[in-house]
Amino acid sequence: MKKNNTLYIVMPAYNEEDNIENIVDSWYKCLKYGDKSSKMVIADSGSTDNTNKILKKLKKKYPDLIVLSKGLKQHGPKLIQLYQYAIDNKADWIFQTDSDGQTNPDEFASFWEMKDKYDAILGNRVVRGDGQSRKFVENTLCKILKMIFGVRLEDANAPFRLMKTSLVAKYIDRFDKDYNLPNVMLSVFYTYYHDNVTFKEITFKPRQGGINSLNIKKIVKIGVNSLKDFKKFKRNMKYDKEI
Repeated sequence: MKKNNTLYIVMPAYNEEDNIENIVDSWYKCLKYGDKSSKMVIADSGSTDNTNKILKKLKKKYPDLIVLSKGLKQHGPKLIQLYQYAIDNKADWIFQTDSDGQTNPDEFASFWEMKDKYDAILGNRVVRGDGQSRKFVENTLCKILKMIFGVRLEDANAPFRLMKTSLVAKYIDRFDKDYNLPNVMLSVFYTYYHDNVTFKEITFKPRQGGINSLNIKKIVKIGVNSLKDFKKFKRNMKYDKEI
């Protein structure tokens, strides 16, 4: 097996007791693509159901499953925590997805096959099984990102992304630990700075169970609050290009 193939499959979880066992069962198999140091890491802080209890039970079945139970409960901060954990533990590759069953593990292999050509392969949800309202939010977000950053993205926030850990480490310090949209800004950074990144179409199913912690009202609120953050990021990015 080639060197530099340590894979960390990372995912945030929140009140996913209906999904979590099937999710771990299906995604754990993808560790076979990495080397023997590869891990699955799930951040579950704040769940009020049996998610954490189920995960602790699954650790006995799956020795390379790691559960992070401390941290902020919001999705974005959990992603930052997971990425930093992979960086600190010297993973070579990070694959991020969510624990709600909307993504397909069978599509991972085609991403892994592309890793020698790109520093990141990001999912593109051309068809969204979670409804037109979510698609509308994503389209609006991409228009805002184009207006502010001048980048063209068809899907900025897909939870299906294989990334070199070194590429994530390049930008991770730009985020506060409680930042809500790290995947969005990573997509922006990669495109803005012309990193060796490509987008690949994925399927995206309806939520398979559990509780969606974000509704449209909350998404809109996050979006409005993020405009100020976007403008701050942009000022710093313009400074980068100037120097």
